[in-house]
Amino acid sequence: MTLPRFLSVLFVIFILFGATPLHAQVGAQKTERIEAELVPMGQWAVPGSTAIIAIRQKIQPGWHTYWRNPGDSGGPTEAHWTLPQGYKAGDIVWPLPERQRLQTLMNYGYSGVVYLPVPIEVPASAKAGESVLVSAKVLFMVCSDEMCVPDEMELAVNLPVAEGTPPLTAAHGAAIQKVLETAPRSAEITARAHLEEGVLKLSASGGALAGMNPKWAYFFAFESGQVDHAALQQGQRGENGISLNIVAGRGLKAKGLGEGISGVLATDLGAWEITATEGDMLPSTSGLGALDNGENMSSKDAPASSGFLKAALFALLGGLILNLMPCVFPVLAMKAAALGRSAHDPREARKDGLGFLAGVLVTFGALASLLLALRAGGQAVGWGFQLQSPAVTAALSLLMLAVGLNMSGLFHIGGRLQGVGSGLAQGKGGVAGAFFTGVLAVVVAAPCTAPFMALALGAALVMPWPMALIVFVMLGLGLALPYVLVSFSPRILSRLPKPGSWMETFRNLLAFPMYGAALWLAWVFARQTGEALGLLFVAGLLLAFTLWLWGRYQSVGRRLMLAVAIFAAVLTVPATFLAMKAPPVPSAVVHEDGKVLASQSWSSAAVETALAEGRPVLVNFTADWCVTCKINERTALATAGTAKALAGANAVYLVGDWTNRDDAITRELERHGRSGVPLYLLYTPGVAEPRILPQLLTEGLVGKALSEATKQD
Repeated sequence: MTLPRFLSVLFVIFILFGATPLHAQVGAQKTERIEAELVPMGQWAVPGSTAIIAIRQKIQPGWHTYWRNPGDSGGPTEAHWTLPQGYKAGDIVWPLPERQRLQTLMNYGYSGVVYLPVPIEVPASAKAGESVLVSAKVLFMVCSDEMCVPDEMELAVNLPVAEGTPPLTAAHGAAIQKVLETAPRSAEITARAHLEEGVLKLSASGGALAGMNPKWAYFFAFESGQVDHAALQQGQRGENGISLNIVAGRGLKAKGLGEGISGVLATDLGAWEITATEGDMLPSTSGLGALDNGENMSSKDAPASSGFLKAALFALLGGLILNLMPCVFPVLAMKAAALGRSAHDPREARKDGLGFLAGVLVTFGALASLLLALRAGGQAVGWGFQLQSPAVTAALSLLMLAVGLNMSGLFHIGGRLQGVGSGLAQGKGGVAGAFFTGVLAVVVAAPCTAPFMALALGAALVMPWPMALIVFVMLGLGLALPYVLVSFSPRILSRLPKPGSWMETFRNLLAFPMYGAALWLAWVFARQTGEALGLLFVAGLLLAFTLWLWGRYQSVGRRLMLAVAIFAAVLTVPATFLAMKAPPVPSAVVHEDGKVLASQSWSSAAVETALAEGRPVLVNFTADWCVTCKINERTALATAGTAKALAGANAVYLVGDWTNRDDAITRELERHGRSGVPLYLLYTPGVAEPRILPQLLTEGLVGKALSEATKQD
């Protein structure tokens, strides 16, 4: 439900409630969504003391209410008290909330049974033996994943007055006492914070944190808009405290820290209220290890097991769809060559299928482990991080060149027909070659994301690492599954031509996609490093010359050829090393997607400026190594039709270039539940959250979205 529509529905419901008089009733009241009542902690109130009365909520499955700061949507529970003369109600004592993630939003609230204790000051003039009526008009914002309903109730409870220490009530006393004992309190913790390029650097030490060794930490700000609720919070622990990097919210970016920021610092060992004043990071609050953000450890509304199963299923579907994405085009030749080699022997085909599956799963697991380790160490990295390194791009370009030369017959390892990468296999059915094919398929294809895959990876990156690793492996299973099924299907294999001379021609033909992949990677390398492309060309030329000499030696057996090949290989090494050591160049300030559509560089400030001017904003998060991104840009974004639609909507087009590492873009991807590109966002003035467009774009789809944004505005 969009924000304007939600507010309209909310207004109508408030009018209806305003037309219906409410009367306080002792005992529980209920709607279809929630049951609520006022319940005392003690069996009576003592004159001159403080009594505790809790607002008890029993929330139906699938619904939730909210904390004092509801997060990205919703509203907190509000109580307006009607008390006898001399009695006074204090503020709600808020239990630690759950984090309730909904697509790109993060809300803070409660599900199931919840007690919100409220201290009631009892005057000394209260007379023992009397019973007073305590009532409150309570507004609950009760929401599901699809809708929100404000439920307003007039609740009441009879509170006896007596002398002496009151025992706990049998039904609710112990539960209320537990909330009071575990609710976040101040604990002499010193906290400092400062803003640095849109990131709130918060450190806390001393007090209850001294000598602790927490596993996870998370900061709940008291005021909405101060932090980006949905973004991942990365933390470190030190000898005397912890430090967190938190994406700042729009309010904090606009107004600054001022007198500081207050909220709840939650860990697996306890939660405390803190106020961080502006200042540099406190010493001894980092360096001993990374902290998890504990999202799945604190949510009852979306259990970790349920979220894990959903993410695993989406990963499997995303891996299957990844086979249809343009990112996989460079590896189609690898699969085709392997099928052509093994089609005549079902047993060999099955071995190749399993070898390919093993290569895919092992590589996905290795990349995922490295990604999770880097993120645990506080690094802002996402899926596809390997191709953000010029060294990796250069190495892959040379590897693709070598694979292409092998398929062209320039050299070989082993005496029989080899598939891609089968130079690593010494006969035995080419299982090692199939494994290596799977490795290359993942390294080249994985940087881009497919539908379902993006949601799965975004969820996996906030899960405990064993669950996250399984989600990544399920993604690899989806990528490899079609090939494995074909290799285990005699009927499909029998339809392929019988072995013959065509196989050699077929293999030679499939070398050209590999040359194309090598050139594409060289182009990406040039975009990353600039003038270092010349070194890569020298390394490629020397590598090709070395492999040709090696092939000639294999053919004629002359030792001179071998000696020259070794000499050429020695020359190849320094050229390759120098190319791989080339530093990345900064991303361009203005990124052009063709001659038709001009763009500006993305930043959160640029988005805010355009929205303040009342202009829609189309944001394209892309990378030169993302084939899907480039195809979308040429066919759907850099067109006259899209330029006309942008002009008609008076929209701003921003590009976030993730070709090289950019922590700000990584954090923005995380905020929208993504770990890789492409990601397309359409902001509309007056609407809190942007619309996420599909990962495969058309000119018509973009134009329609811009038109709808203009109408909504």
